[in-house]
Amino acid sequence: MSQQQISEFKSRQGLGRILSASRYSAEGLKFAWRSEHAFRQELMVALPAMLAAALLPLPALERLALVAVLVVVLVVELLNSAIEAVVDRISLERHPLSKSAKDLGSAAVALAVMLAALTWGVLVLPLLFG
Repeated sequence: MSQQQISEFKSRQGLGRILSASRYSAEGLKFAWRSEHAFRQELMVALPAMLAAALLPLPALERLALVAVLVVVLVVELLNSAIEAVVDRISLERHPLSKSAKDLGSAAVALAVMLAALTWGVLVLPLLFG
């Protein structure tokens, strides 16, 4: 058996790995804020909505659900951006598989946004309209 090649980018172990992962995560968030317009838009909606969720007269689990679905939107947007970056890294040529990958990522974001809107509608609209 041959020894499997290990990437030079593979993370370390222990506390060093945790610190590196934290730094990479912070760099990813900074990059998304600087270069991903959709992420900025979603974050600018999510942050005040999260604050509003914390203040709503709802049980803790329902407030958590309101915040969680907003986090899901942001996570899916980051994954979509990562897919787009990898596709563009491979080739900037138009290709049906590249289009499919990007369209599928976009569809995932749309579903996450629909889930968030539905959750907010079910939990918040009754508070507003009794």
